[in-house]
Amino acid sequence: MQPISYPNTKTVDQVDIYHGIEVSDPYRWLEDADSEETKAWVEAQNEVTFAFLESIAAREPLKQRLTELWDYEKYSAPFKEGDRYFYFKNNGLQNQSVLYTLESLDQEPQVLLDPNKLSNDGTVALSGLSIARDGKHLAYGISRSGSDWVEWRVRSILTGEDLADRVEWSKFSGADWTPDHQGFFYSAYDPPESDEALQGINYYQKLYYHRLGTNQNQDLLVYQQPEHKEWGFNGSVSEDGSYLIISVWRGTDPKNLIFVMPIAELAKISQGQSAQVTKLIQEFESEYRFIGNEDTKFWFRTDRDAPRSRLIAIDLNNPNQTQEVIPEAPETLRSVSLINNQFVASYLKDAYTQIKVFSLAGEFEREIELPGIGSAGGFAGKREDAETFYSFTSFTSPPTIYRYDLTTNTSTVFRRPQVDFESDRYETKQVFYGSKDGTRIPMFITHKKGLDLNGQNPTYLYGYGGFGVSLTPSFSISSLVWLEMGGVFAVPNLRGGGEYGEAWHQAGTKLKRQNVFDDFIAAAEWLIRNDYTSSQKMAIGGGSNGGLLVGACMTQRPDLFGAALPAVGVLDMLRFHKFTIGWAWTSDYGSPENPEEFKVLYAYSPLHNLEPDTNYPATMITTADHDDRVVPAHSFKFAAALQANHAGDAPVLIRIETKAGHGAGKPTTKQIEEAADKWAFLTKVLAIDY
Repeated sequence: MQPISYPNTKTVDQVDIYHGIEVSDPYRWLEDADSEETKAWVEAQNEVTFAFLESIAAREPLKQRLTELWDYEKYSAPFKEGDRYFYFKNNGLQNQSVLYTLESLDQEPQVLLDPNKLSNDGTVALSGLSIARDGKHLAYGISRSGSDWVEWRVRSILTGEDLADRVEWSKFSGADWTPDHQGFFYSAYDPPESDEALQGINYYQKLYYHRLGTNQNQDLLVYQQPEHKEWGFNGSVSEDGSYLIISVWRGTDPKNLIFVMPIAELAKISQGQSAQVTKLIQEFESEYRFIGNEDTKFWFRTDRDAPRSRLIAIDLNNPNQTQEVIPEAPETLRSVSLINNQFVASYLKDAYTQIKVFSLAGEFEREIELPGIGSAGGFAGKREDAETFYSFTSFTSPPTIYRYDLTTNTSTVFRRPQVDFESDRYETKQVFYGSKDGTRIPMFITHKKGLDLNGQNPTYLYGYGGFGVSLTPSFSISSLVWLEMGGVFAVPNLRGGGEYGEAWHQAGTKLKRQNVFDDFIAAAEWLIRNDYTSSQKMAIGGGSNGGLLVGACMTQRPDLFGAALPAVGVLDMLRFHKFTIGWAWTSDYGSPENPEEFKVLYAYSPLHNLEPDTNYPATMITTADHDDRVVPAHSFKFAAALQANHAGDAPVLIRIETKAGHGAGKPTTKQIEEAADKWAFLTKVLAIDY
């Protein structure tokens, strides 16, 4: 390829000392995203990147094909509140999906909330909702340009009009209504200083109650812990309306506390008195997820003494004793719903879904038959409901929505989308391979039927491997286009994820973090060894924590990959904890302040392991200037350092989106443009005919 002239990036004489080790940070100035210098650098980098992309003949045809495929009706699984059903629908190319409501399933649905009307360019997105139990009011959260900051509003479902209520500076929070339908609980931070809104550290979250018709400054402070700045609080109301369950979190570690407050105690708080709060789980020793209650008996899904989770019961009157209801199984228990006076349990078996039904006593009753090997989600409802809804999808099949009758054990199609894609021409298989230490790792591989194993197939290896997140079969228009291009799409289930429970997660954290990268590298080597592809034809991709995965693997094994696509990645492992919610990730990564953990972080930090005069894979880093989750400085600094150290002619570019954040709520138009640019880049650098 023709050499690229990259923008000149200045360096500064910045040296930090970590546990006696001097570490230079010559691009520290790029951490100031709002400085004129940084803005000029962003503009210069984008000019180079988009000039390269615009020169690729396949870019426009790819965008056209993505647009054609994207243009199909998309539905969410309906749920019911009061006497109404609610679900989301996207007509095809709408930037944001629209919330509909109807009183019976055979009625014509009515638009309740159309986020596309909140902005001209689709960059204001719905980021949360809660419906009062009488079905008359909707609390909905909006975020702008992909920010994690949420503003809560309230809409009358009967009139479709918004009330005057506004709640600001909420983050990492849902909302849940009190049983009298007069207000809702939410969590928020103190308003940041203006220059800290994007990158300032988030500490001291508080749980509030907002009453309809009042100003936010009158909201009741329900719970806080000033002596624990890292604690956050999620408040949910039990179905019987008697209790507020406060789940206390500390970073991204799944271990949490559970506090319970009778709803009647709100009256005391409003009078300035202290509320009675029962600290049911008082130590951060395991994960507890509230499922439901029967008077003072509370059911929880937990990994206490069960790495793959089980269901237990705890009585408020005797909190020191637990009763096992559904024991741990060989499969990983991911969620439990209480519907039709039965427990509907969702399991992962080698990363695909199984659904089982149990009695309230924990006796297995039946398995719900699913359409095939894939991912099922939904199964929401109330304890007395006899129906529920779920979606089922796979790598080549869009989510089909089913209504399930728990009394007859039958599933019927509620909505089946139609996509202009011949799915029967493709196949997905699951293989298992050995990692560096011999651990058995599963991997899904999707491609055209009859694929010629000649070692020359373009292959996109996608991974995550962190925070207990499970990569299950999922549908993506972007991936379909890659398959149509003749590509192989491979997704390994790396350690650090949750596919095999908490032990699998912990095997990829802190001092064991290298296991994740070893698993990913071993997947690439397996694909090459089994003649799916070659190093010259292999691209690796991932976002956020997956961006770290890509950055670490391309710096450890630059010879193994033909291209790398790190998206919104955590790439500076010595300063990630100094911005927004980054401190919370130390539960997975460890902390640079800890001498032992620092050594591990420094050894794999992508930014700090770039070597001069090295041929790195063709790289296109993607980030957004409004990302307040993983601040764009990670990508900015890594791009500058990569360009300075890279010795070959393969392009190393950074694509910086404007008016976008970490990815949530990104408008359809921006998703299509980014996908087109990603695949166009790979057609060029991997020499793919299109």
